[in-house]
Amino acid sequence: MEHRPAMARYNPKATEVAWQQTWSDRRTFAAEADSSKPKYYVLEMFPYPSGRIHMGHVRNYTLGDVLTRFKRAQGFNVLHPMGWDAFGLPAENAAIERGIHPAKWTRDNIAAMKKELQAMGLSYDWGREFATCDVEYYHQQQRMFLAFLKADLAYRRESLVNWDPVEHTVLANEQVIEGRGWRSGALVEQKKLTQWFFRITEFSDELLAELGKLDRWPERVRLMQSNWIGRSEGLRVDFALAGRGDKLTVFTTRHDTLFGASFCAISPQHPLAQEIARTRSDARAFIDECQRIGTTEAALEKADKIGFDTGLKALHPCRAGWELPVYIANFVLINYGTGAIFGCPAHDQRDLDFARKYGLPVRTVVTPPGEGAGFAIGDTPFVDDGKLVNSEFLDGLDVPTAKTKMADFLESRGLGSRTVNYRLRDWGISRQRYWGCPIPVIHCPTCGVVPVPESGLPVALPEDVDFGTPGNPLARHPTWRNVPCPTCGAPAQRETDTMDTFVDSSWYFARFASPRAKVPLDVDAVRYWLPVDQYIGGIEHAILHLLYSRFYMRAAKRCGYVDFVEPFNGLLTQGMVCHETYKDDAGKWLYPEEVARDANSQPIHAKTGRPVAIGRSESMSKSKRNVVDPNFIIDKFGADTARWFMLSDSPPERDLEWTDAGIQGVWRYVNRLWRLVDEPGGPIAAAGAANPRTFGPHAETLRRSTHKTIALITYCMENFHYNRAVAGVHELSNAVAEFTAAPLAEAGDAWAHREALEALALLVGPMMPHLAEEMWVRLGHTTLVAETPWPRHDPALVVDDKVTVAIQVMGKLRATVELARDLPEAEVREVALRQPGVQKAIDGRAIRKVIVVLNRIVNVVV
Repeated sequence: MEHRPAMARYNPKATEVAWQQTWSDRRTFAAEADSSKPKYYVLEMFPYPSGRIHMGHVRNYTLGDVLTRFKRAQGFNVLHPMGWDAFGLPAENAAIERGIHPAKWTRDNIAAMKKELQAMGLSYDWGREFATCDVEYYHQQQRMFLAFLKADLAYRRESLVNWDPVEHTVLANEQVIEGRGWRSGALVEQKKLTQWFFRITEFSDELLAELGKLDRWPERVRLMQSNWIGRSEGLRVDFALAGRGDKLTVFTTRHDTLFGASFCAISPQHPLAQEIARTRSDARAFIDECQRIGTTEAALEKADKIGFDTGLKALHPCRAGWELPVYIANFVLINYGTGAIFGCPAHDQRDLDFARKYGLPVRTVVTPPGEGAGFAIGDTPFVDDGKLVNSEFLDGLDVPTAKTKMADFLESRGLGSRTVNYRLRDWGISRQRYWGCPIPVIHCPTCGVVPVPESGLPVALPEDVDFGTPGNPLARHPTWRNVPCPTCGAPAQRETDTMDTFVDSSWYFARFASPRAKVPLDVDAVRYWLPVDQYIGGIEHAILHLLYSRFYMRAAKRCGYVDFVEPFNGLLTQGMVCHETYKDDAGKWLYPEEVARDANSQPIHAKTGRPVAIGRSESMSKSKRNVVDPNFIIDKFGADTARWFMLSDSPPERDLEWTDAGIQGVWRYVNRLWRLVDEPGGPIAAAGAANPRTFGPHAETLRRSTHKTIALITYCMENFHYNRAVAGVHELSNAVAEFTAAPLAEAGDAWAHREALEALALLVGPMMPHLAEEMWVRLGHTTLVAETPWPRHDPALVVDDKVTVAIQVMGKLRATVELARDLPEAEVREVALRQPGVQKAIDGRAIRKVIVVLNRIVNVVV
């Protein structure tokens, strides 16, 4: 913090490391609970330690850091931690492909990424750092699992999974590509396995209802979660199967259209489909084909709707003798409703496509206003409200009334029942992988599933594992797996599944409140710091991570760990960082640094000189090579330049376009800002000098600019309008440059000059913290910007002395004039009537009256 010699050009390499060391030595960002201060908890979604940070990281963490520094300057006690989402498949793949143990690969990556994050000048409390692969962390997670198990919020059952027969592991739906394992390429099998689940459906109604209270979450995210939970009120309807003693139960929300039914369809995984496939090879082949297409909603959206006629007939519940063919169809999901539907082609696009393909009848039963029973359906179904037709006792009713009457009819005959259905299913947490948190139970042939006793925790991962054979190394470990039963002492086996890594990230934010506690969560620390006041991360986590975290806190509350249920009061989902894409003349993707310009400014390959095609701007990705290395930018221009660019062009929630010209422009502005204090161009009052109270007009103008900017940027900081804050700093720096361009000889000039420069340093502090500290020292201070209160504006200097008044003649604008605020009405009238445009519009006509709205408008009536 000592006075530094002048620099001809700002040198981030000489300053940024020094300031980072100063903050570290002074423990500037270490957070301790302090009941005398209001708390504020800022958290960005912690990263997976892949080995390198990317521009998405730079943007995400810059946004959080700006808010953290601003809130700290406002007097809040701010918690801003960082850790590592460290378990997961990539580390295990690295072990297989490179012969490196997952723990070493992960720890090496954490060390490299931590160094990169520290180079950004982020104000983290590194004393709270942990990785989810730390035994101390997953020890406490195992304790919570056992508490959930005791509370019947964790359980075990059989379920269908995507099984890779080569990898010997379960695959997520997203890892099945065109019916094959994403890594092995093997045809994926549907297999029943006993899996562990969390009972998230216990809280379906609450998770849905409480979304309405999350008013600081984006509406888009709340809608996505609402749709994922998928509450729908409908009817279970029983269709007797002709020639059999059983029935097919379907779930529908459109029971008003039952008279328009032309078929029933069941999922390939439906028990009836599986029964048929056991005796019919053609049905088995069809089901296998469905598995190859994929079973996710995303895959089925793109796939053709195909069906297999089982030959079975379902009897319509409303009319004797009406038989509907029963198909196995790829578009029916086993996990929604009952895994069976009735198809009404006239009023559902999917059903209509299917009916046209297989020549099934299309019966109109709901018509638009003014249309009769003969209303015909073309290529598009009628899906709006209307009147019922061709529906016997429902004819003439509107849709809601028809639904009620049909439900009453079927319930009274024992053929249906009103029900509420949820799309949400319990959370399967079993993974047949090594690199994850072990599930702390033991399987005993006599006692069954036995929780690991407290004395047996943590169940730590063995280090001596073999990745040479496909499958889960834990399942074949010679000693780790085999243990005595804690209850009877007989030979037993550990659970070899590990937990889904989403479990690790569903409570880490709470652990940051007391990361070294010997219990999962320290009650006092959690009560002080939680919930998170502002959470920041990508929209891709809008559903699973955020929904699982909301469930986890509810489960934790039920088990006595916390007394709140919503983990994140505020949520910001930042946009992507985008860049142009490039391909050479062979169609190969190119990195930006591989592209140059010829003499005609046309894109060419930097090495071969061959033409390069410029594609559209897309989010940066390694696969398309349109990435820029943050370390290169930070090394060349400094962290502050990268941070300022991330804030300058777009609102945080929108995508940001990265350009070389943009980063160069920021670098020039950094140096311009530095020169305002390093080469001030005019006298500056001494640090701490008394306010002279008297200012000339030149100084008064600058002071107004300064205080208006303070007010503007304070508002912008509180509302995530960071790009507007950047623009405000630019305007103030322009005002300072204009101020010093003229001789400074009036009263108060030197003091106003200092006030403006100090405001600039403090206002850029959250955004460019290293430069701000350097400016502060250059201005003669011995304190830190990071420890200095946020500047406050003087309300009297924010209110303009002058106003712009519109002058109309007969309601049409003819002139605008700048007048002193609150000028007497007679003087306003006099000025208005003198304006040439007004005189021309009056054109000698008599003036009937002049209406004056003070400080706003004058209307002349002729």
